[in-house]
Amino acid sequence: KHLLGLTRGSILDRVSNTLLLSGIVGSTAYGLAGPDSDVDRLGVFAAPTEEFLGLRRPTESIVSHHPDRTLHEVAKWLRLAIGGNPTVTELVWLPEELYETVTDLGRELIELRSALLSAQRVRDSYFGYATQQFTRLERRGDSFSSETRNRTSKHARHLARLLDQGLGLYRTGTLTVRLEDPESYHEFGRRVADGDLDLAQQRIAAASHAFDEARPALPEHPDEERADAWLTSARLRLLHGTASITAGAEAVATD
Repeated sequence: KHLLGLTRGSILDRVSNTLLLSGIVGSTAYGLAGPDSDVDRLGVFAAPTEEFLGLRRPTESIVSHHPDRTLHEVAKWLRLAIGGNPTVTELVWLPEELYETVTDLGRELIELRSALLSAQRVRDSYFGYATQQFTRLERRGDSFSSETRNRTSKHARHLARLLDQGLGLYRTGTLTVRLEDPESYHEFGRRVADGDLDLAQQRIAAASHAFDEARPALPEHPDEERADAWLTSARLRLLHGTASITAGAEAVATD
């Protein structure tokens, strides 16, 4: 696929030199990965400031496989994070050892993380993503094949994880990416895969009640002005060469 006159491979090559932050996310980060699990990576890059001056906008997202990696341009990543998106939010709350690229601007992005949060958006996003997992559980039908069971167990695990992480973030203002008791999530997944869909419904109902009863530690609105000011400052520093974004950055695989 060609984007802005460049091949996908050449875009990946360019992005590898503009990474701000990247790390290992998903099941590996949660402590839920098994021997056959993929290793998912997420990163944020900054398109050159001068590319915003022309007719066409820079590429906002790049997804590659083998290895599995998603990269978002920093403005898009900020919009998703401000919206409470669980997948992008976890990038700035990872345990330190899971980061593979951390530049000075990437560190600033981590320091900005609390300003991007708001109570209602966190509740809506995490709870909404969890109910999406429940919808997938309902679609399993009557199949009890090994593949269906594995997929059902995975959806159930992530349903429980999203509810617990979202509620924890809502209550404390801090996202704990690494789960305290991964085996309990595997056990929950197995029980749901065995046909106990009521267990998933009960977990959703309990989480809904817990959200209702909790006093949020998060503000009513995210600090979009602060996020916007940081982004403007970062782009200007990149334009004038006063911020480095290449130190410590690893190459992006293009296969």
